[in-house]
Amino acid sequence: MSATVLVLGGRSEIGVALARRLVRDGRATTVVLAARRSDTLGAEAASLGAERVGTVEFDADDVAAHDGVLARVEQEYGPPDVVIVAFGVLGDQQRAETDADHALAVVHTDYAAQVGVLTRIAARMRGRGRGEIVVFSSIAGWRVRRANYVYGSAKAGLDGFASGLADALRGSGVHLTLVRPGFVIGRMTADSGLSPAPLSSTPEQVADAVADGLARRRDVVWVPGRLRLLAVVMRVLPAAVWRRMPR
Repeated sequence: MSATVLVLGGRSEIGVALARRLVRDGRATTVVLAARRSDTLGAEAASLGAERVGTVEFDADDVAAHDGVLARVEQEYGPPDVVIVAFGVLGDQQRAETDADHALAVVHTDYAAQVGVLTRIAARMRGRGRGEIVVFSSIAGWRVRRANYVYGSAKAGLDGFASGLADALRGSGVHLTLVRPGFVIGRMTADSGLSPAPLSSTPEQVADAVADGLARRRDVVWVPGRLRLLAVVMRVLPAAVWRRMPR
């Protein structure tokens, strides 16, 4: 398959790694990276190895501009066959517990902005009767922990929305793959000063798992796969134990 891939969050290590893997596998020839300060995406663009690489300006928090960005991508590069929604922030949990504006900013980026752009992407793909959407949830949203409940609650909302959207898209020719990774060792977690947790993965490992899931038309991809078993245990832990769990 030769496809056009759009990465919303073109600076995301996972998003870029997944696009690179699709190019390497011969499943994508054009990649469009969308992010703020798009003129500084040279390193990410150069790493892809695609026949054609483009960049567009995209501010995830500016939801009113989303439709215009998608229209521009379609006009300049053609309708994307795969859209990877890879933007997001971790935020500062301690600050968010007393700073309502910061808490709302995290939830806006990690949930509200994603709902907006996913709705627009799905509508466009439904009209064409084809397309693949990749959404990144997190184990943090599977059962929200006291240690990171602001970020976790946003991911829980996104997980629920994406699951419902995936069901709504059945029979339309559009497929949504929901990814639930554990701790990812990358720039975002390093910048937040977080130490790796058990069952951690690298962006490349996440990308490989998702690419394999896409090839198999998987609805949900856990990364690593063993995380699915841990998730079962997480659901049944008593609340008194769960609230003391670390991040």
